[in-house]
Amino acid sequence: MTTTSYLAAAPVVRRVRGYFAPVNRTGSQGGSGLPVEFDAAAMGGFGLDAPPAPWVSLGWIRDFARVSGSKVGTVMTGVPAGLLEQVRETVEAEVRFHFLSWTKLTMALATGSQHMNLLVLAVGAGLAGDGGTAAAAVSMQSGATATVLPMAGVDAAKFTAGQMVAVDVDYAGQVGFVGTPVAGAYVRAGVTDVDYVRRVTFNVARVALVATTGAAGLTLAEALPGGAPVTTGAGAMKVQALSGFVDREGGSFFQEWSGLFVLEGGQGERIFFYYPRLQSLGGAVEATASLDGKRGGTLERVMLSGAFRALPVTDGLDGERVVCYRSFLPAAGSLI
Repeated sequence: MTTTSYLAAAPVVRRVRGYFAPVNRTGSQGGSGLPVEFDAAAMGGFGLDAPPAPWVSLGWIRDFARVSGSKVGTVMTGVPAGLLEQVRETVEAEVRFHFLSWTKLTMALATGSQHMNLLVLAVGAGLAGDGGTAAAAVSMQSGATATVLPMAGVDAAKFTAGQMVAVDVDYAGQVGFVGTPVAGAYVRAGVTDVDYVRRVTFNVARVALVATTGAAGLTLAEALPGGAPVTTGAGAMKVQALSGFVDREGGSFFQEWSGLFVLEGGQGERIFFYYPRLQSLGGAVEATASLDGKRGGTLERVMLSGAFRALPVTDGLDGERVVCYRSFLPAAGSLI
């Protein structure tokens, strides 16, 4: 008779995959935003290159480190005092890692405040660190979708294939969180720039095709994160070209996202670290890694450094306050 031996060896992984999803800042959970849920039992088998909506893949990350900042205290009783029990005094945690790519989202996550679009300047505009006066925004016609932006031919001619565009509303004195579909800033008062919302919006995409005759408009290379834009009424959105991105050291606004980090073992097992609420910790920092294996070499990779503080949520199961869920899905046939 033969028997099969199953070993519960520690998982062997290559790197960590990172995913983020926007917290609903205008929602409410005890006065905080509403995080995006992740249930490992129902969603843990997703393809790493195709995360479930609204999670967005950040690709591979390196030097992933998570630190528990929770503190435990004691309750003493009697004379002389003796230890009666332990209590959890604070619940907090931090996550740190390096992004291996520069994108709008990774730049936004790695900075501590607003992340802005560098709108194409108007002719003769003055200069500014976060972009001067922008060329006028263009209105869209009815029938817009997440990938097709119909407009007059003369307006479409103002754009070129390969250009990036921002699509959002005019700033008209509104206060609070602004930006579609993710809150890109919090406005208290005093903003006078009509293009401010489009400066901070995450509703951006790259133009694949420009048509100036017939069904004139822009065809986008990827769908707008905010879906089909509104083209009529008070909430009508407009389109502006942008050339890049900029963030600032300082400011009072904090990015907030739900975070998910996945380690996949060589046998197919998976470890998940799910943080319902993560806010940027500190300011923008970069790290470098030599590509030729030498200290002070001629080629270096410049990486964005992400540092985040986990904020607590109330678990509906039993009312406990938590900052992170760690889940493990064993490999098929492994010892449990």
